[in-house]
Amino acid sequence: MSTDTHRAIDAVWRIESPRLIAGLARMVRDVGLAEELAQDALVAALERWPETGVPNNPGAWLMATAKHRAIDRLRRSKLQQRKYEELGYELEDWQDDAEAAFEAAIDDDIGDDLLRLVFTACHPVLSTEARVALTLRLLGGLTTDEIARAFLVPEPTVAQRIVRAKRTLAEARVPFEVPRGEELAERLASVLAVIYLIFNEGYSATAGDDWMRPALCDEALRLGRIVAELVPREPEAHGLAALMEIQASRARARVDAAGAPVLLLDQDRARWDQVLIQRGLTALERAEKLGGARGPYALQAAIAACHARARAADETDWARIAALYDALAQLAPSPVVELNRAVALAMAFGPAAGLELADTLIDEPSMKNYHLLPSVRGDFLAKLGRYGEAHAEFKRAAALTRNARERELLTDRAAACARSIAAQKRE
Repeated sequence: MSTDTHRAIDAVWRIESPRLIAGLARMVRDVGLAEELAQDALVAALERWPETGVPNNPGAWLMATAKHRAIDRLRRSKLQQRKYEELGYELEDWQDDAEAAFEAAIDDDIGDDLLRLVFTACHPVLSTEARVALTLRLLGGLTTDEIARAFLVPEPTVAQRIVRAKRTLAEARVPFEVPRGEELAERLASVLAVIYLIFNEGYSATAGDDWMRPALCDEALRLGRIVAELVPREPEAHGLAALMEIQASRARARVDAAGAPVLLLDQDRARWDQVLIQRGLTALERAEKLGGARGPYALQAAIAACHARARAADETDWARIAALYDALAQLAPSPVVELNRAVALAMAFGPAAGLELADTLIDEPSMKNYHLLPSVRGDFLAKLGRYGEAHAEFKRAAALTRNARERELLTDRAAACARSIAAQKRE
């Protein structure tokens, strides 16, 4: 297979697999079987597209192929065999009706199938970790490796969670539906977490050649908006929507013409999407009016709003951002929050303050292979003129990241430190 075709198939799969699995799950009522059917379609694409070329509508091709596989399963099902014994030739009419209904339904607009898939994967019968991992796998189309990096846990752990989760859902005969009443509230927190993790994977891809995967951001935004309207009195749903809207507003400014990353402080703010910013600020106001100003998502949205309101990077209210991170660290403590708080402290009170906090994270087991820790420390060290140490940190960060664009950025920063070291020696 040519490299170009392989990349094309990978790109199509990333975009289309969530819709494909969701549409199939609605019909077969088994997310494990739905993923298996989708994988069958992918195998067929890998076999045929190198010879025939990628079709004009690859998503429709995959759906049609998966649909035919599903109908084949229907024909071979044990239920049909039992019906045949009971009904004899009447089964032929039943089979025609069943297949016609299946074809009609699978071709319908999938509507909220993706949302149903999220709630199904977030069923209380599963652990929280399994809910998030399974939904990222099915809805986000992520590999187990990418999910493991998002969770900062070993890949085999994630793989086991996914396998067990699908088996548990099948054995429990979990319905493919959006829950109601108390059950809806019970599952909402994990649903919001899943949606935001999907958004983050699109916003800063953990692996691959692209800095961003906009399709995932768009899907997470769509789902976030649906959930916020589904539970209009739940402030954190609006907080998450606000956070994603404001972050997504920077998408066009986050990469240059060549696709290379552009860091926040270097972005052309004229390219930020003001419509998305306004949507985000409105959603944040809605969350605050519902009494949710101190919810984890609302706090993060308030941080994003500080950036959105600053017309230029040097007008950013970093002291307020640091205070918001203090509140977030008390409410939802984690090493990643602490690292972000270190950045805010450095911007508000100087790099030495940020480095002091970042240094406390070095021995955290979950941060051992987290590339952003040495990246952030490298930035602080460079600003302090400690270029040798900064060079080593940027090199380490570049070795840890799986994203090609990010690796290039970190390698360039290491090279800049090396030039500064050479300049110091000449002086």
